[in-house]
Amino acid sequence: MSDMQDKDSKTQIEAVAREIIESAENAVIMDCRYLQYALAAVNWVPVTGSARIACNGQTVYYDPALVIRRFKLDQNSCIRCCIHILFHLVFHHNFEYETKNKEIWDLACDVAVENIIMELDLYRTAQRDDPERRIKLDLLKGRAGGLHAQALYRLMLVEEPSEREREDLIRLFKRDEHELWLPPEKLEISLEEWKRISERVKSDLKSFSGGKTDSESLRAALDDATREKINYSDFLRRFMVSQETIKTSDDEFDYIYYTYGLDHYRNMPLIEPLEYSDATKVKEFVIALDTSASVRGDLVEAFLKRTVSILSDANNFFNEYHVHIVQCDSDIRSDTIVHNNAELQDFIANAAITGYGSTDFRPVFEYIDDLCAKGVFLNLRGILYFTDGYGIFPRSAPAYDTAFVFVSDDGTGPDVPDWAIRIVLDEDQIKN
Repeated sequence: MSDMQDKDSKTQIEAVAREIIESAENAVIMDCRYLQYALAAVNWVPVTGSARIACNGQTVYYDPALVIRRFKLDQNSCIRCCIHILFHLVFHHNFEYETKNKEIWDLACDVAVENIIMELDLYRTAQRDDPERRIKLDLLKGRAGGLHAQALYRLMLVEEPSEREREDLIRLFKRDEHELWLPPEKLEISLEEWKRISERVKSDLKSFSGGKTDSESLRAALDDATREKINYSDFLRRFMVSQETIKTSDDEFDYIYYTYGLDHYRNMPLIEPLEYSDATKVKEFVIALDTSASVRGDLVEAFLKRTVSILSDANNFFNEYHVHIVQCDSDIRSDTIVHNNAELQDFIANAAITGYGSTDFRPVFEYIDDLCAKGVFLNLRGILYFTDGYGIFPRSAPAYDTAFVFVSDDGTGPDVPDWAIRIVLDEDQIKN
């Protein structure tokens, strides 16, 4: 009889929890219609006694008693938790877990999604301790420069939270467990599928909000989640030039005829190798570094090392080349010319980043145009300009390709003139 009572009690608890969850899902559809496609991809499964709520990318496993207990403390808790989990999935936080410091990534992601929920200012998600959260968020924003997950993660890696601060962050921002995010290859819905869902959420957000929403952080996070991340190595091939180099062309040379002649006609080959072949390599190039105060020196150095490591590969550069590395803020600060890998590596090892004034792009283009007019460049392929983008652009297009490379953790970057190429890299793409 006792077992029967326990079974009945468990059934009743699960039924009540299920009702709370269904009510929360209805509230999400009413208040955040753009999330309905993501909501439909997720199902909730009770696990009695687990004392947790955790999602593996599709299934949310929850303890019914925990859902009820939280509901008694705050009736908006389940709605908030539901949106919290959906944002993790839509922003693909679970697919970056394997490469991160897990404890810090947990905190960064939780703070980021809670900030967006609070920016949305939905009365059905408001909670009594939100004023305390807002104070904490304002402090973090001042230190991190933004409240997206990557910026918060970078801050906490450099300024690791104390045990007390970590406990405060967990108490204020944690709503679910993340251990089911690993391993990513076993997540029930693939990254490609979630990217498609994120695209739909982004499209629906524009449709249902008339192009407006109260959360700039939400728009930025969706832009980042749906942004096609560029392969920086592949991109640099755009700046390579074709030039004839003296080497055997394996594609043109037929070894069968060659060896046949040697065997049958007393060392007389029937065909000679084509000594010349067309190779696509960089010969003349400019790397412009924005050293204004808004661009951190460590990122400039990391970008330079990343770029040089790609370009200095023997398959990309000629043995001798002509590359200018120009540092500029509102004026030209230095121009270092390198001709081979040894000089390139020496510059990397001993480079001093100078400048830190305001940003004006025009001096670099005026300087390079002047060098072209003097015949310094014979076949300049282009300029790669690393910057935060907030400066004055030239009005007219130069005679060579130009790419502005922005670093941004949330995937955003300023617009560029029609004649320029716009590339946005995050810090991981630069440093890794």
